[in-house]
Amino acid sequence: MSSSPSPDALLGPADIRELAAVLGVRPTKQRGQNFVIDANTVRRIVRTAGVRPDDVVVEVGPGLGSLTLALLEAADRVTAVEIDEVLASALPATIAARMPDRADRFAVVHSDAMHITDLPGPAPTALVANLPYNVAVPVLLHMLDTFPSIERTLVMVQAEVADRLAAPPGSKVYGVPSVKANWYAEVKRAGSIGRTVFWPAPNVDSGLVALTRRTEPIKTTASRREVFAVVDAAFAQRRKTLRAALAGWAGSAAAAETALVAAGVSPQARGESLTVEEFARIAEHAEHADNKEPGQQ
Repeated sequence: MSSSPSPDALLGPADIRELAAVLGVRPTKQRGQNFVIDANTVRRIVRTAGVRPDDVVVEVGPGLGSLTLALLEAADRVTAVEIDEVLASALPATIAARMPDRADRFAVVHSDAMHITDLPGPAPTALVANLPYNVAVPVLLHMLDTFPSIERTLVMVQAEVADRLAAPPGSKVYGVPSVKANWYAEVKRAGSIGRTVFWPAPNVDSGLVALTRRTEPIKTTASRREVFAVVDAAFAQRRKTLRAALAGWAGSAAAAETALVAAGVSPQARGESLTVEEFARIAEHAEHADNKEPGQQ
């Protein structure tokens, strides 16, 4: 590890606005861009994420580099995935100017995180990101699925999304994101972030969600795709009983009931009461070929 960077290595509000002005960057709602302008907040995120000196961190949506610099203080190396060409091009110069002794430990990939399948350098061990609100859940699930080496994740998302991701079975906000995130990891709320640390300030509060990769995958003979098909069907009509909600998935209400009974799940239950393990058991009892995709995991 290098010596500690100087206290002014991180970006403050004036630095962010100056950088944006030089680059001609105006944060857009379309890309969910809200830049963190508070050094204490990014250090808190890194601390909460438990980033270690040997970690290879992947960051999605680094923007102007606020969190990136804080991650570089703590991790062995950081790879940032940025969809915006102007921001991606500017990041290496920002890192070189503010943390020159860590610049060789940083790489940027100009890409849409939803389409990324590999990263340069060593496999990532941690994912830490201020995720764009409009794509937070699909990006998180894609990264967890694509990079099984990611052991620990801390994401900042809209507070409502954070609540959904960390919700337990039986909760009013338990749903598709809760179950799918739990397929990969143990999930918990890890704090709240106010609106004033962003530029521009969003009109919603933000929340931190911590995910720790399961050491043992869910024990099931069904593939991830098959399990997720059951989850999607169950919550597409969440007010209905599973017998009715899964009728389309199973081919008929009677077939759904047969699968549910075989899985040890009440046909009168609703999706919001089931654990990911129970969804997996239901998937194992699918009898229709169109729900089976051999080789899909």
